[in-house]
Parts: sequence; structure tokens; C-alpha cells
Amino acid sequence: MQAYFDNSATTKPCPEAVEAVNLALTETWGNPSSLHKLGVDAEKLLEQSRQTVAQSLSCNPEEIYFVSGGTEGNNLAVTGGARLMKRKGNRIVSTAVEHPSVDEVLSKLSDEGFEVVKIGVDSYGRVKEEDLYEAVNSDTVLVTMMYVNNEVGSVMPVRTIKSALKRAKSDALIHIDAVQAYGKLKINPAQLGADLVTLSSHKIHGPKGVGALYIRKGVRIKPLVYGGEQEMKMRPGTQALPLIAGFAAAVNAIPDYKKSLEEATALRDYMLEKFSETGSIEVNSAPDALPYVTNISVPGIKSEPMLNYLSSNGIYVSSGSACSRGKKSRVLTEMKLPDARLETPLRISFSRYTTKEEIDYLAEMLEKGSKEIRKTGNKNL
Repeated sequence: MQAYFDNSATTKPCPEAVEAVNLALTETWGNPSSLHKLGVDAEKLLEQSRQTVAQSLSCNPEEIYFVSGGTEGNNLAVTGGARLMKRKGNRIVSTAVEHPSVDEVLSKLSDEGFEVVKIGVDSYGRVKEEDLYEAVNSDTVLVTMMYVNNEVGSVMPVRTIKSALKRAKSDALIHIDAVQAYGKLKINPAQLGADLVTLSSHKIHGPKGVGALYIRKGVRIKPLVYGGEQEMKMRPGTQALPLIAGFAAAVNAIPDYKKSLEEATALRDYMLEKFSETGSIEVNSAPDALPYVTNISVPGIKSEPMLNYLSSNGIYVSSGSACSRGKKSRVLTEMKLPDARLETPLRISFSRYTTKEEIDYLAEMLEKGSKEIRKTGNKNL
């Protein structure tokens, strides 16, 4: 049996996305910038795809810019937003548990003279609203925060950012990294008060190599790349139309949000009940975390031997962020978990295709793996 639980790293492309990619490669393969019929047909598909993504956010198509994925979208949003607003102040407020594509950009901006304030988290990886209010002041020019943490699933108080800025009398830009939330929670940038929102295709069963950045109309951030008219000069270069078409098809295939969330919650609760029966698994995620992501620890067994054991039995999980491979989790470190827990995390992430049978198999193999690894001496400890 095979059981895939690494959906926070990437998801299996859905049939609709695969078909759309293939059609764009074999039929609508013209350059969208060309003026002949093949180009016109390609441009039509491009704009239809833009419309699809825009509808999913209840925004205007001209507010959607296609990029290569979440990392580029975050880089463009945070760098562009900070530099645009620099004349109004120099404070950037974020959290201590952001994805590296935000955190490393913040380090670069700090070198440029920006004051970067990173809000800490509690033992479940959650940011407290009162800490957000305290961090924001009138000198704040940008607040960047992920909607859902990619390692432990904690839901951040992104809906509070606008009111915190209002109280501080700041007109700072708001950037939300929605890579892990998109497709699981209904996202409306206007309701969130967001100026910039990052999306990724391969987290919602679309192809890798494509994503989108929502930029609110009137916000004029500067591009990071120059050399063409494509994407309204925000992201020049010939668009990867097959990937964009696959992305749009995956967006169209997103099921009902409320029903999917209820199903994921029931599945997560079922999994935790199975784990409790073993009596040897600790849960690092918060009870109110998004149910699609659950971080656990098997006491006394480092992540690598357990991950390898599970993989050898057709079960695929991760030990943390795919972009921090081999490093101790910064998120769990910020949560101030005991050292023993920092050495043992496993991230289990669902998709809409996850089943109870897969969870049963995971629970069974975790218990068996624990016994076998301890019996052999767990040399990695």
C-alpha cells in the first residue's frame, strides 16, 4: 500500500490540471504576445486562466500576476512592497516563523536599513493578536504574515492586521503568504484588507513552476526583473502558458471549501484518536490548527530513521519544510519545544484525496517502526 502525507510540500496533480497542461502544450502552444491566430488563441487562454484565479479571490483579473511560484511571489511582494513604502517609514513587521522565501528577504531588507520586527509565537506556533498590536506603529510600512504555517498548521491572525494598522495610524501595505491556505480556506483579499497575496499552484493539485501574486489595484510595486511587457511589466518574459492553464484547471477543481474543511477535520480527529491508542505519539500542532497539517513527534526516535522506515513501507511524510531540508526546524525552535522534540518531528499533511485507510496504515507503521527502530538501537540518536 502507498500513503502520501507530504501535501504541504507538494500535491499530486489532479486529472483536470494534467489535461489542461497537455492541451496547452499540444494545441494552444503559441506565444501569447504574438499577433497571429496561434498567439491570439494563446492569449485568450492566458486571460481565461487569469479570470479563473481572480474569481477564486473575488478580485479583478488585472490584479492577478502570474509568477513561477510561491517563492518568487513572496520575494516580489515583500521586496517591492518595502521599497515602495520606504519614504513613509522603515519598520517591517512579520513573524519569527515565516517561510524562508519571506524570512531571507527580510534579512536582506534589514541590511538595506529597514527595521525588521519579528513577532514571536506560543508553544503551538501561534501569534497572539496583542503582540501584533504592540509590534505595529506609525513608522510601519509593511506587514507580511503567512496565513497558515507550513510546518504546524497554525492559523495566523491575518484578519487583525488591518485594525492594528488603523489603530497605529499607519497606511502600511499588507502582504499575506497564502500558499498553505489557498484551496483550503476561502480567501478574499478585500475582506482581509490585503494589498498583496501570494498563491502557489502545486499546493492545490496543479503543476509546479507557477503561482500568482495578487496586487491590489493602485499599489505600484517595482518588479525584480526587467525586459518585457508581459504581466503588465511586473513579471516580464514569455508566460509559461501550459503551467498557467494547469494552475487554472486546478483552481476550477477546488471542491466546496466548507465541506472539505469538515471532512479534513473529521479525518484529522480520527488520526489523532488512532495515535492516542499507541500512547507514544506527541502532537506539536495546536488543537485549532488547520486540520490539513499536523506535526507530531515519536519520543526517543529521531525524524530521519522514522521517515526512512515509513518510506521503505510506502508511506511518505516529511520532517519539516521542504525548503529547509536537513536543518533543525526554526518553527519548532521558536515554539520553544524541548530539545528532544526538536530532533523528532514528523509533518503529516492531507489533501482531499487522503483516506482513513491510509491513516490506519500510517498509525500501524508508526507503531511498528517505533518498536523496530528501538530494537535495532536507533543509531541515529
